[in-house]
Amino acid sequence: RGRSRWPCFDAHDGLSRGARGGHGVGRYSSLHRRIGGGVQTSTSSTSGLPDDLAVAVLIPCYNEAMAIAKVVADFRAALPRARIYVYDNNSSDGTVAAAHDAGAVVRTETLQGKGHVVRRMFADVEADLFVLVDGDDTYDAAVAPEMLRLMLDRQLDMVTGARVSEAAAAYRRGHRLGNVVLTGLVRRIFGNRVSDMLSGYRVFSRRFVKSFPALADGFETETEFTVHALELKMPIGEVVTAYRGRPPGSSSKLRTYADGIRILRSIVLLVKEERPLQFFALIGGVLLLAGFGVGLPVVVEFLRTGLVLRLPTAVLATGVVLLSFLAFVCGLVLDTVTHGRREMRRLAYLAIPGVAALL
Repeated sequence: RGRSRWPCFDAHDGLSRGARGGHGVGRYSSLHRRIGGGVQTSTSSTSGLPDDLAVAVLIPCYNEAMAIAKVVADFRAALPRARIYVYDNNSSDGTVAAAHDAGAVVRTETLQGKGHVVRRMFADVEADLFVLVDGDDTYDAAVAPEMLRLMLDRQLDMVTGARVSEAAAAYRRGHRLGNVVLTGLVRRIFGNRVSDMLSGYRVFSRRFVKSFPALADGFETETEFTVHALELKMPIGEVVTAYRGRPPGSSSKLRTYADGIRILRSIVLLVKEERPLQFFALIGGVLLLAGFGVGLPVVVEFLRTGLVLRLPTAVLATGVVLLSFLAFVCGLVLDTVTHGRREMRRLAYLAIPGVAALL
């Protein structure tokens, strides 16, 4: 399809300001300003998106009756042509009825956990572009058109709403620190191209959605999004967006410590799966040091007296050193396997038309 069909994406529209495209991070913040000590997002009367673009808004929900109607209404106003899906996850507070009354397409997923809901949504829904947002009314729907336009302008596969908040109520105790620590860990290991790994507000291309394995069960699915994009060297971007507190009467489903530990565990497992050589080399190095620490006194004593007086210690040290070398070998073998798996995932990704095919 020719670009001339979409005049809203001509060069004069200024979509490239503040964005670094390609395979780096596009940080798209020129349309945001600070007013009255808070973060306010600029809006326009029209989304400026092509009429024939199929956009799906995906909202996973669990007991969000107090917020879901407003979330649906806000996204209906921001993206009037989009189809809005609410996937209920065993709610017991009237979330389904509220979403129905608000005009959303309501479906259910009985396996408990956000990861299960995301897996079901990505499998069931067909669209050109996908907006994923939590149903708790903490994200600004008015930013969605800008995220979509950035994706089209730069032909990205994932755009993340990087949260900015000056309201103390927006983050529960420990959440801000946990986000910084976990995001920093992922940036250090997998690549310095994200600033808010745990954001629940994202836009995906169809190519991303239909090639994403969705193996996580719970809130660690956001970590899986990020690592999947980084490992396949996908073009990604970010848009700064306001983040506000929940409406009165609603409560967060995120358990600060339990889910934080689950997310940390998922990072460790992803390191094992995606960086096996480094993972097992670290284990092998620790075992090798332990073996030397245990066995060195035995060796020194043997050199001095010619006798092995502590045979059990010598056997233990030998076993630990052998285990260290075994760990190194496992890392080398699994690194080769991982390389092959990464090639297969890349081919599956490339088999699906990208955003450029929409232009």
